[in-house]
Amino acid sequence: MSNQSVVELGKANYMNNYSQFPIAIKSGKGMVLVDEDGKEYLDFVAGIAVNALGYGDEDEKKALFAVIENGVFHTSNLYYNAHAVTVANLLNELAGSEEVFLCNSGAEANEAALKMARKYGSQRGRDKIISFHHSFHGRTYGAITVTGQEKYHKGFAPMLPGVVYAEYNNIDSVKALVDEQTAAIIVEPLQGEGGIIPAEQSFLSGLRKLADDNDMLLIFDEVQCGMGRTGKPFCFQNYGIQPDILTSAKALGGGLPMGATLAFKRAKGIFSPGDHAATFGGNVAAAALAEVVLKKLPSLSENAAENGAYLGSKLDELAKKYPQLCVEARGMGFMRGLELKIAPRDVIAKCMEKGLLVCSAGYTVLRFVPPLVASKNDIDKAIAIVDEALSEI
Repeated sequence: MSNQSVVELGKANYMNNYSQFPIAIKSGKGMVLVDEDGKEYLDFVAGIAVNALGYGDEDEKKALFAVIENGVFHTSNLYYNAHAVTVANLLNELAGSEEVFLCNSGAEANEAALKMARKYGSQRGRDKIISFHHSFHGRTYGAITVTGQEKYHKGFAPMLPGVVYAEYNNIDSVKALVDEQTAAIIVEPLQGEGGIIPAEQSFLSGLRKLADDNDMLLIFDEVQCGMGRTGKPFCFQNYGIQPDILTSAKALGGGLPMGATLAFKRAKGIFSPGDHAATFGGNVAAAALAEVVLKKLPSLSENAAENGAYLGSKLDELAKKYPQLCVEARGMGFMRGLELKIAPRDVIAKCMEKGLLVCSAGYTVLRFVPPLVASKNDIDKAIAIVDEALSEI
C-alpha cells in the first residue's frame, strides 16, 4: 500500500478523534522509521515515549518469537504466567515498591491508583483528591477528571466529584486545598502534555511532607516520565522522594500495551480480591517484551542521562540562536521540550518533510522523546534538521 491509500482507508473508517499526519509507518530499524512510500525518518517521538529500544531490537524479537512458538498469548488472571510475575518482581526491585497491579495502559494504571486512593480514604471518611492545573493523566473518566486541563473536559461534563486542582510547583496552593476530606494527591514529577515542566525539589518534598502529616496517599504519575526516560529507572529517583503509589506504562511494554500500578509501604494491601481487575493485564506477549525492557533499564537510563544532557545543551543553543521564535528549552534526560513563540505544528511539518519526527506538548512546546538508545550522532542529525526548519520559518 502507499501512504495515500492507507490514509484514505483510515479516513473512511476511523472515528474523527485524531489529527493525524498523512504518512503511514511500515517498518523500522534502530532509530529510523520507514513509511509506506519508502521514505525514512529519524524518530524523536518513539510512539510518544513508548519505543524505548528503538526498532528491530534482537532481544525483543527473540522474546516475542518464543511466545509465538509456545502458542499462548493470553491466559487471563485466573492463572499465573512466568513473564508477568517476573515483570512484577523486576518492577518492585527497580522501584523499591512492594506490590504491582498489571494492566494495559497509563489511563488504566491511573484508574487503579485512584480507586486505591478512594478505598484508602473511605476507611478514614475521606474522598477528595488533589491534582494540578496543566496535568495529564489519561482519557477515561477518572483519569480525565484529575487531568487539570479544561480542553480535555469540554463536552464531557459532569466530571467525577471530589477532585480539585492546585498550581504545579506551588506548595502553598496545595496546602490551601488540604482538609479533613483529602485522601490523596496525584502529580507528575515531570509534566508531559502540560509542556515538559519538571517539578522543583522543594515542591515534591513539600508534597511528601503534606501527605505524611495528613495521612494521605501521594501518587506519582510516571506514565511518560518513568521507565528510564529522565536518566533514572524512575523519575522520582532523581529527587530521592518516594511516592505511596506510582503509575507506569508507555515504554514498559516494549511497544505492546502494558501499564502498571506500584504500591509502596503505606499503600500495600489496599486492594482485596474483587476490588479491581484487567482482563488483559499481564498479557503473556506484552509481559515478555516488558521483561526485556526492564532487564535493560539500568543501561538505558544511563544513556538517557548522558545523551539526554547533550540533547538539552543542543536545544539550549537553538533557543539562544532563535530568540524571535523560542522561549526556552527544558526537561530532563530524554524528555525535552523547546517552548516556542509560535504554534509548533508548522515546525513539526517542516521537520517531517526533512526526515525527522518530533511532536508537540501543550500549545507551544516542541517535544523530543526519542528511543532511549539515541546516540550523540542521532541528536546532532535531529538538531541540524530542527535548526534548518526554524531558519526557514
